[in-house]
Amino acid sequence: MFTSILRRPLLPLFALPLLLAPVPLPAQTGGAPYSVDGRGFSRLQDAVDAIGEGEGTIRIAPGYHRDCAVQTAGRIAFVAAEPGRAIFDGVTCEGKAALVLRGDGARVDGIVFQNMRVPDGNGAGIRLETSDLDVVNAMFRGSEEGILTADDPEATLTIDRSTFSRLGRCDRGLSCAHSVYTGIYGRVTVTRSRFEKGSGGHYLKTRAIAVDINDNSFDDTQGKATNYMIDLPSGSVGRISNNLLVQGRDKENYSAFIAVAAEERKNPSRGLIVEGNRASLPPGMDRRSVFVADWSGEALAIGANELGAGLTKFEKR
Repeated sequence: MFTSILRRPLLPLFALPLLLAPVPLPAQTGGAPYSVDGRGFSRLQDAVDAIGEGEGTIRIAPGYHRDCAVQTAGRIAFVAAEPGRAIFDGVTCEGKAALVLRGDGARVDGIVFQNMRVPDGNGAGIRLETSDLDVVNAMFRGSEEGILTADDPEATLTIDRSTFSRLGRCDRGLSCAHSVYTGIYGRVTVTRSRFEKGSGGHYLKTRAIAVDINDNSFDDTQGKATNYMIDLPSGSVGRISNNLLVQGRDKENYSAFIAVAAEERKNPSRGLIVEGNRASLPPGMDRRSVFVADWSGEALAIGANELGAGLTKFEKR
């Protein structure tokens, strides 16, 4: 049952060569750090505007890019020319994120986002405001938030083979930020990804109507002042399966691993499947927690999960 978990890589495909290779040089300002169909652009926003209401791919050169852009139309793929070596570092647009997306759809492939901070405490790699988004083989690290979305009940967010590290915060009297936080999206799918070393908030918080959270690792052993690993605050249907979850010692809230409808019962939760997961506390931890805490009052479909010492399968709250 747990073969896929044991064999799953803990980092996206580009991560190992990225860790072993020299740090890339800054993006060449005299060349063309961004290109669309062979045309070079020195600013990311110019490349986005060149696609306009159409459909196109922006290839992003290796290096550190202290740049950002807002997409308001069209369908755009933001693709690293060399996965893991195009790094957006510390610059946000509209006080939100490196990429602010409100066009007709987008794809982000092979890009690293780091050091995003803004006055309201929600500095993100990506702020998704409408439409579909596919994120693949990306890395989000050392920021207030990885991905943050608005509401779009007709749209889908898909995350695959990506890493979220040293994200989240609950300080300064502001609302908490999280590694990933989505509004009421139609569907959120997260697969083959790694969440680790959280610095506050939840690792994956989503108000999506339906979820598919499958074959991921949530490693909280080096987290600081973190909360739930998976939070479905408005309820949700779908599946949480084949994930590896380890709760750390330094918790703001260690009462549960997965929370369902803790804030409201806006979405149905009846039939939400939770099965094939492995969950544990760190070795030597003398503490108790609950694997699934439920506020929805609906019948969840909790199947076979492998739970470590100190963990209770389910609790109605």
